[in-house]
Amino acid sequence: MKSKHILTEMTPYQPGKQTEEVKREYGLNRIVKLASNENPFGYSKKVDDYLSEQKPALNIYPDGYTSELRHALANKLGVSEKQLIFGNGTDEVVQLIGRAYLYPGANAVMATPTFPQYKHNALVEGADVKEVATRNGYHDLSGMLDAIDDSTNVVWLCSPNNPTGCLIPNDDFYDFMEKCPSDVLVVVDQAYLEYADRVLSPDRLSDLDQYKNLVILRTFSKAYGLAGLRIGYGIANEELIPGLDVVRGPFNTSSIAQKAALLALEDDAFIEDTFSRNRSNKQSFEQFLDSIGWHYYDSQTNFLLVSTPISGEKVFHYLQENGFIVRPGEGLGSPKTVRVTIGNETDMEDLQEVLYKLHQKVNEGLLT
Repeated sequence: MKSKHILTEMTPYQPGKQTEEVKREYGLNRIVKLASNENPFGYSKKVDDYLSEQKPALNIYPDGYTSELRHALANKLGVSEKQLIFGNGTDEVVQLIGRAYLYPGANAVMATPTFPQYKHNALVEGADVKEVATRNGYHDLSGMLDAIDDSTNVVWLCSPNNPTGCLIPNDDFYDFMEKCPSDVLVVVDQAYLEYADRVLSPDRLSDLDQYKNLVILRTFSKAYGLAGLRIGYGIANEELIPGLDVVRGPFNTSSIAQKAALLALEDDAFIEDTFSRNRSNKQSFEQFLDSIGWHYYDSQTNFLLVSTPISGEKVFHYLQENGFIVRPGEGLGSPKTVRVTIGNETDMEDLQEVLYKLHQKVNEGLLT
């Protein structure tokens, strides 16, 4: 069969093991999943009440224009409804941008390591990929500017960055935008915006008027806790949205996801509670890592990328055997690290106990 040749050189996304699978494999009664940056505090009670009390009409197609959520979100963000596009998670919006702007002969510039779907979708579309190594987890924006050429159509900026958690400083962002060619699409992925320091992390919405080539991505999967429903969105100038809508499927977000996102959007108290608890638990975990001398990156998210004295894969397997699932950095483009989602208070205390025992084994030469 004559598929795209590039597909023979790529592999599908490999999700981590599910908790029940790990329980069976290691004979464990309890597994704590800290691998996918999900919200350990769940989601808004408004959503829970709706799902418990309402019976959605599953035989009816969803609203292909996402009208109700579009209206509410536009009002909350202070943008026009025509500036929004919705996707089956932000993943799909990334895919739509690739479909619309990338093709053989074009290229995309991105950091490394960063969210792998930027590269994946560029390669699927036949475009070239130009990766610029991060510096201590931060985007090297001057290096990314140097990488831009006449064939560059898209630049990906993940802020805060996944997997390092680092935020692009405000002054650096503006310097980059002033120097970047105006015909190059700049995508700022803010999937973790709700976890970031309010002063350090501007929402970038006010920059849309100044920079017509700017697209902002956000999601309901992380802080809002709706990862299982898959709904995210992009915000851009009105001129950019129709081209993305052309390559979007007609009913790409479900009725349940649209309603849940609408209700979650109303619950600011839940987001503030998530922000506060995540910050407290992250600070406690950072203090523990300091006490055992393990380095971690400057994260403004709900995860930490932690440098490990042995391979990330070995740490991953040790933790898995002891009831914790994390992400080894080798698969994220960052060897000798693990990415740890910040869990609830009890789970993080238990994780510290397991990591301290691992630290002792490494110091005693029992694990190398």
